[in-house]
Amino acid sequence: MEQYILEMRNITKEFPGVKALDNVNLKVRRGQIHALVGENGAGKSTLMNILSGVYPYGTYEGEIIVEGEVCRFRDIKESEAKGITIIHQELALIPTLSIAENIFLGNEQTQRRWIIDWHKTHRKAMEMMKKVGLNENINTKVADLGMGKQQLVEIIKALAKDVKILILDEPTAALNDEDSKNLLRLLVELKNQGITCIIISHKINEIVEVADEITILRDGTTIETLRRGVDDFSEDRIIKGMVGRELTNRFPKRSSKIGEVRFEVLNWNVYDPKDPSKHVIKNVSIYARRGEVVGIAGLMGSGRTEFAMSVFGRAYGTNISGTIKKDGKEIVLRDESEAIANGIAYTTEDRKSAGLILIDDIKRNIVLPSLSKISKGIVINENEEIRVGEEYRRKLRIKSSSVLQKTGQLSGGNQQKVVFSKWIFAEPDILILDEPTRGIDVGAKYEIYCIINELAENGKTIIMISSELPEILGMCDRIYVMNEGRIVGELTAEEASQEKIMQCIMRSNKEVF
Repeated sequence: MEQYILEMRNITKEFPGVKALDNVNLKVRRGQIHALVGENGAGKSTLMNILSGVYPYGTYEGEIIVEGEVCRFRDIKESEAKGITIIHQELALIPTLSIAENIFLGNEQTQRRWIIDWHKTHRKAMEMMKKVGLNENINTKVADLGMGKQQLVEIIKALAKDVKILILDEPTAALNDEDSKNLLRLLVELKNQGITCIIISHKINEIVEVADEITILRDGTTIETLRRGVDDFSEDRIIKGMVGRELTNRFPKRSSKIGEVRFEVLNWNVYDPKDPSKHVIKNVSIYARRGEVVGIAGLMGSGRTEFAMSVFGRAYGTNISGTIKKDGKEIVLRDESEAIANGIAYTTEDRKSAGLILIDDIKRNIVLPSLSKISKGIVINENEEIRVGEEYRRKLRIKSSSVLQKTGQLSGGNQQKVVFSKWIFAEPDILILDEPTRGIDVGAKYEIYCIINELAENGKTIIMISSELPEILGMCDRIYVMNEGRIVGELTAEEASQEKIMQCIMRSNKEVF
């Protein structure tokens, strides 16, 4: 049996105005977990889209060899027929269908005349759910599952197609720590069953934990492949390969002066818009000062995003009560436009669906919340729009062919810079940042951190929500801890640690019970 199940030789792929891949080479050993890492825009997803048939043969140069056979995939079905399945970061599930229906979507278990055999569908679904440890009713709608369990449904879908090479693109980006650990354990189990896994991830600690080999891409070229037990497998070594230099500090030094209290939320209560009897945010009070970065830490489902959205012009929730003060004066924010008019900005945790218009260009996304600044009446000054777009493209080092490029064509890190650009151009006093570095690489993260620090140095007030505790600890002057919709702790930067944050959460759980 051949040593390599997959070889990709001299793969070159061009898009209008940019060469995404330049003679990339990848070799993957049979029955191993092979990690693909690199900064945003390095070409990782593009390479896997070529392998999985998303970009068909003829749109790229080079060779794909699977189990010793040269393959020229014209579509996804042809790659799947060869045992290759990709799970994208945005899951391809239909929320209104059941688990069983989603598992066999496009791979229906049929009888004669294309009639679905539901008995066989349900039996096989239960067998495969048991195999990956998903203990749910097969008729449960996917919309009623958490993100971790939805990931498992995607993996079961792949296993149902007799997968040999399973590709996972940022599989833990939207998962909490516990779900991430469970998923990584499952990948190791799949490897032990002989399935080869290729994983793309920006979470270097997870890569180090499970990968047998790591291939590093930078600017569309192959830099090197590291092998466990042979090469240096440390996080610092991997990061050096990704960014091309030593990254001695993960977080830039803070030098802003903290001033007077700028923003207060007092006795804030919010109920679920789908179930008005469900109390989601319970009597929360926080404050933030001029030039201060205030963190909100907590486990997934603790209410952080719901709190932020409800404060930002009641973008979430019903029966909202409480008081918001800015510079000591009470303000009333009935919708998002009033929040923006009062100098408050909110960067959503989901930039693709709620933070950007992906089919529109960079310049239009940047100016959209502040069209009055570049308009005369209802007429937009397009020359001014281009000038503003170019200014922020240069300031935030957005990698693109021009400000006319569609935002959806940018890497995750550059999309996040566009989100920051539009709110900086709006000149807010208070920025609420919800998961500002989710799904972006360590180099792009550092650039985002520098932007946050620069905003604080300019006197802006920053409220930062993050699921990554090292990020909260590395960036924030003060930290609130949330659990079950309540503030359960407040820590200064000097006294805060991962252990103390978790202690606040665990202590509050004991108090509830």
